[in-house]
Amino acid sequence: MELFSYMENYDYEQVVVCQDKVSGLKAIIAIHDTTLGPALGGTRMWMYDTEADAFEDALRLAKGMTYKNAAAGLNLGGGKTVIIGDPRKDKNEEMFRAFGRYIQGLNGRYITAEDVGTTVQDMDTIYEETDYVTGISPAFGSSGNPSPVTAYGVYVGMKASAKEAFGTDDLAGKTIAVQGVGNVAYNLCKHLHEEGASLIVTDINKESVQRAVADFNAKAVDVNDIYGVECDIFSPCALGAIINDQTIPQLKAKVIAGAANNQLKEERHGSLIHEMGIVYAPDYVINAGGVINVADELNGYNSERALKKVEGIYQNIEKVINISKRDQIPTFKAADRMAEERIERMRRSRRQFLQNGQHILSRR
Repeated sequence: MELFSYMENYDYEQVVVCQDKVSGLKAIIAIHDTTLGPALGGTRMWMYDTEADAFEDALRLAKGMTYKNAAAGLNLGGGKTVIIGDPRKDKNEEMFRAFGRYIQGLNGRYITAEDVGTTVQDMDTIYEETDYVTGISPAFGSSGNPSPVTAYGVYVGMKASAKEAFGTDDLAGKTIAVQGVGNVAYNLCKHLHEEGASLIVTDINKESVQRAVADFNAKAVDVNDIYGVECDIFSPCALGAIINDQTIPQLKAKVIAGAANNQLKEERHGSLIHEMGIVYAPDYVINAGGVINVADELNGYNSERALKKVEGIYQNIEKVINISKRDQIPTFKAADRMAEERIERMRRSRRQFLQNGQHILSRR
């Protein structure tokens, strides 16, 4: 990878390479954009095949956080960290303490959180060295498990999507196919069941499926059959890239709204479902409840305030749909446009402020 060319092409601000010989830390902190505020994004620990793969993942994820935070209405930019290593055997206290010192050295430009391969306990260790970390234990005044809040955001976003497709956001009587019944999806199913929706569920974990069947009177289907079931709403809450050439012809739903990341395998698949008249809730808009929740910790966490902000996902989905109609583009492109327009408005505001300040100084 030509790092500087890549950074210039996609307008990245900073990449920090961190290593600590004693602990074995090898980390890459990527800061994409801080126009709206400090960069917030989690720390992922993964065994990458090459260092170039790790750089590429850090950069890609950081840009994604810029769009996610902007679309969520947060005054935060986008960043991400990847730590190279096996999270099952390479972790140690020294590693995360060293990493915390690197974060502290950025003096608030980057704030981290939990991600794939890291835990609340890892964030607690980072907290020993820096205040620029969220998602720590509730004992330290944090928000705790983000799954229920993420699920609630998906739920309200699904209601906004249903309103566009069916003329009402009432989900009572609607049949909803939920792919994956992990922590987030289980809590989503609880909201849907309480509203009176009928649920069809699947998961590779049979115990998770049995739990949903018992608790929510859900119907279980094979993992390969979930795409083609008769339903009103398809809710992907597990794998990425599941909207693809193989699954699209099977879909019978009028709405796609779920918690999974990177649901479109390729952009053309987003265009295809748009042409089919399916209302698609862009994943990084509808699943932003978790980041909205941890961002509230920066103001001293208040659960009621955080949930109120998460309810704004309903309006954010409405905005995406309105931009889609206004510009005659698929909703996944409309989500990007919504985020980009917000960032650009802030850039113009700051430029105007600086110009006004220079004008005042020149008159003195």
